[in-house]
Amino acid sequence: MIEVKNLTKIYGGGVKAVDNISFRIEPGKIYGFLGPNGAGKSTTMNIMTGYLAATSGTVTINGYDIYRDAKKAKSCIGYLPEQPPLYMELTPKEYLEICAGLKKVPKDKRAMEVAGVIKRTGLTKVQDRLIRSLSKGYKQRVGLAQALLGSPEIIILDEPTVGLDPIQIIEIRDLIKSLKKDHTVILSSHILTEVDEICDSIIIINKGKLVAEDTTKNLGSSDGKELLVLTVRGKKEAVRSVILKTVGEKVGLAFSNSSESDCIDVRIEYTAGRDIREDLSYAFAVERIPVLGMRKETVSLEEVFIEYTANDKSGEKPADIYEYEKAENPVLNGGDGEGKQ
Repeated sequence: MIEVKNLTKIYGGGVKAVDNISFRIEPGKIYGFLGPNGAGKSTTMNIMTGYLAATSGTVTINGYDIYRDAKKAKSCIGYLPEQPPLYMELTPKEYLEICAGLKKVPKDKRAMEVAGVIKRTGLTKVQDRLIRSLSKGYKQRVGLAQALLGSPEIIILDEPTVGLDPIQIIEIRDLIKSLKKDHTVILSSHILTEVDEICDSIIIINKGKLVAEDTTKNLGSSDGKELLVLTVRGKKEAVRSVILKTVGEKVGLAFSNSSESDCIDVRIEYTAGRDIREDLSYAFAVERIPVLGMRKETVSLEEVFIEYTANDKSGEKPADIYEYEKAENPVLNGGDGEGKQ
């Protein structure tokens, strides 16, 4: 487990890269660590691994302070920085043997340990080739193998798939997923689909501050809202009218052109806890407006990320993830259903 308390890092000139953040990393999960460029992600990760000193605050790894009990704390961590520290004139096997020594793996266990991480990271065929001759994907595997040496409980990965081709990305993602069986993983990535696919929980920081921390499921719940997307063959005004009369509450509507001929797609945001699909189906049938498709959706991680990081100078979040029309039910409120906010 990692516990970060009131962590702050101020660089020269008074630049506050990390601003009094606190969070816990529980064992047996994969965490996504997100934030825009300059948010303080890499600074936080470098402090967590003991590579950088904090201005104030504490980091404990399995109960060991990262500074006062540095050796014990660091023995619990395997770290893959964005640029793996590789020795290009060595082979993967030679490099990993040196790293095993630096990590204090007992001499009588080093050969077995190196062979194990080579097999696990798919390096067997290239273990005796010079690292400089390897592809970007294999170099990342060598860096990941280094992080796995000594079987640390916590693996921290900074942009592990950056610069890889699609096939290599899939292979590294599958490898990271497999780590969950034996390790707690912290993954920093700008590829949000990757984080959404791999991670159990998300931590988002922006301008040095912690702005969100929850499971991927809860972050995608849209604050107690549900999303329904319809593909309808009809006029926008008629479709809006049916929805407003049927749902009977304040709803968010977003219209767009559909890939279906002469159709529109409408995205409906409404209060969670009820299923409006059957009522809408009957209502559109009464008005003889064909519904060609209807599906429930969750808020994507990309939309959640934008919500928490697209702040103005005051630091306030946008009111909504989407540019929704906010229209109240005309029956309930005596209006015409055309109001916006």
